[in-house]
Amino acid sequence: MSFTVYLTFDGDCEEAFDFYKSVFGGEFAVKQRFSDGPPEMAAVAKGEENRIMHVTLRVGDALLQGSDTVQGHAGSYVRGNNFSISFTPSSRAEADAVFEKLKDGGKETMPMQETFWGSYFGMCTDRFGVQWMINMAAATA
Repeated sequence: MSFTVYLTFDGDCEEAFDFYKSVFGGEFAVKQRFSDGPPEMAAVAKGEENRIMHVTLRVGDALLQGSDTVQGHAGSYVRGNNFSISFTPSSRAEADAVFEKLKDGGKETMPMQETFWGSYFGMCTDRFGVQWMINMAAATA
């Protein structure tokens, strides 16, 4: 089980993560644009195709992750409130239990489900306004 900070940007995710890489070193484990998504994924607005859908910067044993916002996906961007806590459970049962508890009194953004990138994943905001991502990689699901 582990936690990762997940940052959200409004078009400057790539610039921010290039900066973080120059500060901390490390390597990008993943860097995907919205144009890299599968055809069944809802289309993004013209001009937003090259925004970052997901990036992971590995720095030692730590991960820093992020993405850009696009119209029609997730919530709206608010500078200063542009982060989520990503929780990696040790089992699918733990993923479901933690998700149910976190969303109680809050709001489900994306139900727990299998994803095209191979994870069992869901998003919610708890009753205190904290945004959570539950992410279980396929290899452990």
